[in-house]
Amino acid sequence: MLDGSRGESLTEEYDVICLGAGPAGEALTRELHGAGLTLAVIEKHLVGGECPYYGCMPSKTMVRSAETLTEAARARELAASRVAYDVDYPKIHKRTSWMARDLDDSGAAKALEDSGATVLRGEGRLRGARQVDLDGRQLIARRAVVIATGSAPALPPLSGIESVPVWTNREAVHAAELPRSLIVLGIGAVGVELAQVFRRYGTDVHVVESADRPLAIEEREAGDFLQTRLVAEGVHVTCNARAKQVSVVDGEVHLSLASGEELRAEKILVATGRKPNLDGFDLDAAGVKKTARGWVEVDPSTLEAADGIYAAGDINGIGGFTHLSDYHGAIVAHRIRGQDVRANHRAVPRVTFTDPEVGSVGLSEESARRQGIDVAVARADVGTTA
Repeated sequence: MLDGSRGESLTEEYDVICLGAGPAGEALTRELHGAGLTLAVIEKHLVGGECPYYGCMPSKTMVRSAETLTEAARARELAASRVAYDVDYPKIHKRTSWMARDLDDSGAAKALEDSGATVLRGEGRLRGARQVDLDGRQLIARRAVVIATGSAPALPPLSGIESVPVWTNREAVHAAELPRSLIVLGIGAVGVELAQVFRRYGTDVHVVESADRPLAIEEREAGDFLQTRLVAEGVHVTCNARAKQVSVVDGEVHLSLASGEELRAEKILVATGRKPNLDGFDLDAAGVKKTARGWVEVDPSTLEAADGIYAAGDINGIGGFTHLSDYHGAIVAHRIRGQDVRANHRAVPRVTFTDPEVGSVGLSEESARRQGIDVAVARADVGTTA
């Protein structure tokens, strides 16, 4: 630490500095516990990352509420002559907020500190090789810096979108009132889950997708089958569509498509992708490169971005999954401890929690064929098996 008595800025030193206290940062802390290393974990928002507050936990709580309503309605087919209920959205909202810890991260922060980390609040930015700026405080990492700042919803380059109060997943899962109608732009995992959820709550939902089916990264059969289920539940589905312009007219959202069709709704949910949280980072000074899509470029087996710098979780673009971020944090921790542990991404599992659920592991058939892999395909209808 430099002497500040002569006006010099103080420099704080730690063995390891982790930028971001999401699942990668939590796993790093867990695996470094007892290693005899000083660890600073910097977080500008909530300790725990996207999953517990805006992603997995609240969205799956909403999915469960929607499933319960659907099953109650099915009771007339299977077990009852009469079923009556009213959707109580305030009750759904209250339970969802509770499952998201009411956005209180004090317990998560204490767990990190109990595992030996120093939790620093504020916006940390990489400024050079193992050099971090924390709102004017200068920090140095003696052994390693771990970039684990995650990602944020990305808005598409759509005319008028800056003037429209759009929902992302964050606003959708914490909406205090149920919209009468909703446009969902982008029906990957986030969009399709929430589209089905809100439809089951009673909202009129129209989904718009540029690809030819929902969940375009998954097997074609899965996307096609899911689309038939969405339509059967009353979701309006428009695929092979390009959004051209969005505006608000008399409090109503208007979305114009390149086909000339215009959709109107009370709210619009944009679920067209994610972007890396790297604002203010001087990657060049740190010797770190970006991929063509803007993520931190790493060696996928070691997760090293430069000498003494790692990137774990969403930020490296390998995959946006909580379990993968946890895995990355553990890999990086073992490498920092001097163990030659390497990541293997050949078989990363994923699930979209629609009804029916869509699960997969590894490459889709189409992705494998594009890479020149000789693929054998087997199909079975699970519903006809014992």
